[in-house]
Amino acid sequence: MADMSRTEIGRRMYSLQKEKNVERVIEKIRKQLGSDWVYISQEDQNVLKYVIGEVWVYRERDFWEMVQYTRLTVKAILDIVSIGRKLMSHESDPRKSVEEASEILRLGSGQGA
Repeated sequence: MADMSRTEIGRRMYSLQKEKNVERVIEKIRKQLGSDWVYISQEDQNVLKYVIGEVWVYRERDFWEMVQYTRLTVKAILDIVSIGRKLMSHESDPRKSVEEASEILRLGSGQGA
């Protein structure tokens, strides 16, 4: 029983760490877009959070230092959202989707999707 508790605690800590980091990335994106953030609907924001979470799971931690937040545009974010919609509806391979979203984040352009 003690092993199960440690396992559950570990899973919860991982989940909380992921959630915190996803929120940090979303906040950086929101700040970068400034007033253009209004063009990202609440539904799109939720999809974006999902994709960022998937990227967070698959990518090494130093990847986030390479993200070109200052080069992200509304188009880039909507391209990531489009990738996320396909991923959520099982229309695309998860690894391929993560790579596509990662490339957009890394380059800061909306041309990877």
